[in-house]
Amino acid sequence: MNRDKLLKQWLPESISLNPIGDDAEKIWIEDFNEMYPKFFDSVMEIQTADISSLRGYGELGDDNQPQYASFHEFITETFADDREDYWKNWRELFDTSMMTREFFEMYYNKMLYYSKYCENQRYLTNNNLFFGNLVIMNASVGFVDWDRVAVTDWLIDFACMDLHRPYFQIPEKLMLYLQEKGIKTENFKERFLCMAYYKGLDVLRWHASIQDDVSCKTIMESISNLEERILNL
Repeated sequence: MNRDKLLKQWLPESISLNPIGDDAEKIWIEDFNEMYPKFFDSVMEIQTADISSLRGYGELGDDNQPQYASFHEFITETFADDREDYWKNWRELFDTSMMTREFFEMYYNKMLYYSKYCENQRYLTNNNLFFGNLVIMNASVGFVDWDRVAVTDWLIDFACMDLHRPYFQIPEKLMLYLQEKGIKTENFKERFLCMAYYKGLDVLRWHASIQDDVSCKTIMESISNLEERILNL
């Protein structure tokens, strides 16, 4: 079945696959500070999707099923070097880009350390929720890109939002939001760090592959500062 038709089946009716609104990429921090609960309400709706027909973890393949049996397999195979796709032999980037082996391995190992807290966390996630893929629609937010939809820990969507906008303090605001809503989120800090390191390293690898040094530097700074921010919450 067509992916869009399946998404409409899984997602609540309130989520449109073709939203019309203002580009959230242009939002100022002052505006976000006022409206972030509405942002978070919309993102939280994604995890209410019915995924009873889906098995495993990771991005959906051509068969519209996740491709990995466990969360650990999902995150480790993402960074395998023998993939038969764009990322075949990607570790050569350590010699040709500003992404160093030492930096990658440090945060890859941190990701693995925290990964046990994300095992068995299975939710439908957009998995690509950067502000450029969000539109503001009155009192809510819409999502314009579902190409990387995945089954994994729902905190990955908030980690995506935080990666390029650490000054928006998204995990800090999210913790307060969850407390105010009475939503219990076990091991929040550990799960957020795992998802943020996973997404951060994946995005860093992409920018390294296209020799985007400016973005690489920004992402590396964001990754480097994250643990202190989260553990001090």
